[in-house]
Amino acid sequence: MAQTVDTLVLGSGIAGLTYALRMAERGTVAVLTKSSQDLTNTAWAQGGIAAVLSETDSFDAHVADTIAAGDGLNRPDVVRVCVEEGPARIEELMALGVRFDPSRDGSSEARGLDLTREGGHSQRRVVHSKDMTGAAVQAALSQAVQSHPNIEIREHHMAIDLITRSRLGLPGPDRCLGAYVLDTRATTIDTYLAKSVLLATGGAGKVYLYTSNPDVATGDGISMAWRAGARVANMEFFQFHPTCLYHPEARTFLITEACRGEGGILRRLDGEAFMPAYHEMADLAPRDVVARAIDSELKRSGDDHVVLDLTHLQSGFVEDHFPGVFQRLMSIGIDMRTQPIPVVPAAHYCCGGVVSDIWGRTNIPGLLVAGETAHTGLHGANRLASNSLLEGLVFSERAARITEEAQSGAELDLEPDVPDWNPGLATDPDELVLVSHAWDAVRRLMWNYVGIVRSNRRLERAKRRLGLLQEEIKSDYWNFTLTQDLIELRNLAVVANLVIDCATARRESRGLHYTLDYPFKDDEMSSRDTVLRRGRRAIGRRERSEGR
Repeated sequence: MAQTVDTLVLGSGIAGLTYALRMAERGTVAVLTKSSQDLTNTAWAQGGIAAVLSETDSFDAHVADTIAAGDGLNRPDVVRVCVEEGPARIEELMALGVRFDPSRDGSSEARGLDLTREGGHSQRRVVHSKDMTGAAVQAALSQAVQSHPNIEIREHHMAIDLITRSRLGLPGPDRCLGAYVLDTRATTIDTYLAKSVLLATGGAGKVYLYTSNPDVATGDGISMAWRAGARVANMEFFQFHPTCLYHPEARTFLITEACRGEGGILRRLDGEAFMPAYHEMADLAPRDVVARAIDSELKRSGDDHVVLDLTHLQSGFVEDHFPGVFQRLMSIGIDMRTQPIPVVPAAHYCCGGVVSDIWGRTNIPGLLVAGETAHTGLHGANRLASNSLLEGLVFSERAARITEEAQSGAELDLEPDVPDWNPGLATDPDELVLVSHAWDAVRRLMWNYVGIVRSNRRLERAKRRLGLLQEEIKSDYWNFTLTQDLIELRNLAVVANLVIDCATARRESRGLHYTLDYPFKDDEMSSRDTVLRRGRRAIGRRERSEGR
């Protein structure tokens, strides 16, 4: 029997929980998360949230920095909305109990908050809670959601696919009706129906072998939306964070960009600072520049890593300002006060995603998207540091506003004719090793052929090899009883294919997409997104966002 709610939210990070809190004021909300509620990209975010809070800063400056980092591919109207609505969203977080660090000198400027600076920013505008900002935000939102009587959190519930009228062959205009969901503990598959569905499942960093993301970041929302017929854009722009810890015991631990914002220096193993040779902002250059610089230095030297040096800073400041990083490094024998930190780039953030308008709406009525799953046009070809949590806040709140208007304008009846999930003749898999091998194969080919530096030859090879893997994955998906690993593998393969197709279609180097075959920017493509839809592929001029 189907479970019905007014609003279904897939994902429990900053975007999903912000939307859930707003929608709970007008009806019932179910928040589904495939692991524990607080295992999200949000909780892992270290640096902070960018917002104009100082009298010496301006909206124009934040907009300009965002567009400069995005290499001109941003949507200016989207950037402007996000920047201008950011301060109000910060105030709301503080009202929920998020304790951002106060000014170190007791100044009342910037609302009494300490502002730090990160790569690509011309001003100090990043509010933070030490170096564990995401965890502080996650905790406050989770507490608010758990105490709300209209919200039910269901952990270990993983959406398999979206339910739409067209996919069911129902008459009438298409609409998202809900989702089929695997209860990973009970191993049952349930039907969830809702008037509105928000995709907020986070990113897809696990599509690469080395990533700063948690294990849950498998591109589920992007993959589900793609299969349902939603448009997906700009998947070629996958951000590699320049400074992920290089250590066998902590391969996914991120060294926050704020370390460079406060004076950290990237050096080769011979001690030479190399970033001044690559960009006028040196160690504070945008992430795509820094990641390619490190990649170039490693290829030239043959070393396994470079180092991030903070040993010239006061030891008390380092320990107090970066307690999370400090404690994690000390646990594996690295004292960042006296020892440079070994670092390498790692897949970090997907700047593309499911295409949405400025209100979070997709091309499928009833389906909205927010956070890293979405392509709003904010980030362009490269995300500016600490704009990610900001985007999740701003556009989930806007999505809630437009959903409230839609539900107020007309009563939406839940579709009574949705069939339950049919398992067919599926049997339990007899060789789980096949799934784990396919997982590794997808992630390794993406790292080797579709990484920081690309070429036509590498992309063609990746496409061929992925095609063979997808045939095997398709066979396993239809023949075996579904597990979380198998669903995630299927989704990872879809995301990998989207990244390859987008990278192949963009015949220039811009932002995070650098190809040896087209090493220069094409000015004619400066206003074009790579937009894909099942059965279609094109680089087309972007559509105008709908209103502010």
